[in-house]
Amino acid sequence: MASPPVEVVRFLARSSKRVAVSVVGGLLVLAGLAMLVLPGPGILVVVLGFAVLGTEYAWAAAALERTKRVADKAAKVARGKAGNAVGSVQRTVKRPFKR
Repeated sequence: MASPPVEVVRFLARSSKRVAVSVVGGLLVLAGLAMLVLPGPGILVVVLGFAVLGTEYAWAAAALERTKRVADKAAKVARGKAGNAVGSVQRTVKRPFKR
């Protein structure tokens, strides 16, 4: 038996949103992965792709949260290393040169 046209339109509308989110999010993730070896902001594009996918899929939202935690840890380590390097350079510059 054929479904009424209104139900068919509703099904297509619901499915088209999910398909569009999947395609756009997947393309962003793939483009970001390519940018990891090519010029471009790869990590940002991957995170953006997971953010788009996270609107429809719980696994993508969980991956985005994990990525945010790892990025925060990496930022803290980078700040610490940068601070150590600056301090090391400042200590070296303050010493008089020996001949």
